[in-house]
Amino acid sequence: MNRPHWAPPEVDTTRPSVARVYDFYLGGSHNFESDRTFGRAVLGQFPELVQTARDNRAFLRRVVSRLSAEGIDQFLDLGSGIPTVGNVHEVALAVNPTARIVYVDHDPVAVLHSREIVRSLPGVTVLSGDLCAPQEVLRDAVAEGGLDLDRPVAVLLVSVLHFVGDERRPADVVAGYLDAMVPGSYLVLSHARSDGRRDMSDVAEIYRNSKNPMRFRSHEEVSELFGSLTVLEPGVVPIPLWHPESDDDIPPDVDSGYPGLCGVGRRDAAV
Repeated sequence: MNRPHWAPPEVDTTRPSVARVYDFYLGGSHNFESDRTFGRAVLGQFPELVQTARDNRAFLRRVVSRLSAEGIDQFLDLGSGIPTVGNVHEVALAVNPTARIVYVDHDPVAVLHSREIVRSLPGVTVLSGDLCAPQEVLRDAVAEGGLDLDRPVAVLLVSVLHFVGDERRPADVVAGYLDAMVPGSYLVLSHARSDGRRDMSDVAEIYRNSKNPMRFRSHEEVSELFGSLTVLEPGVVPIPLWHPESDDDIPPDVDSGYPGLCGVGRRDAAV
């Protein structure tokens, strides 16, 4: 196949990546045949994942809009992926044109294309980095992205921590960011769920055989990721139930069957 202009030469187009497969689920165009083949295999086992991905993006828009309206003007989006409609900078800048947004991803296509999208936008920075290295990411976010850690920051871990295995201690990763934040900062998190009515073992098996295995977690495990943060109402809930814009956005089996959880925590004191 011809290599598209947005694909860096060092990228192996024959190997799927999490960021590009997610772009495929969302109906984006920045993915390769390897990503689409992988994504179709997952959708063959779990066709509802397309709607789940859209619900997750809608949650991101709702929470960024809400936090922006409450005065949060700094956002650190970890594992940000490839820009599609409704990204953090679009929502935040619509509320506050002086907001500062730092995107972080390790996928070179996501980084390159994100930089192309936001290059003319002051206050928006794209970094290449490993979200499991909080000290390095925060150093670059301050030096290159202009984040002011003496003021509140919203740390976004949306649909990404299920790609962090237990051996990398995701709770410690989260704490590594929040420990550096002042009171009034927020953690925004969504995560694939292991204890819903739907058995996700077939989906987990497909990802297990890729370079990005997934670790589905229970409601209790996802809740524990918030540590001692104050979790805002309505708590850790199925994604469509976090302040939906309409009752029409809530699926009928959401309480027991929905495969993803989300929540927002606020740092009120030392974590």
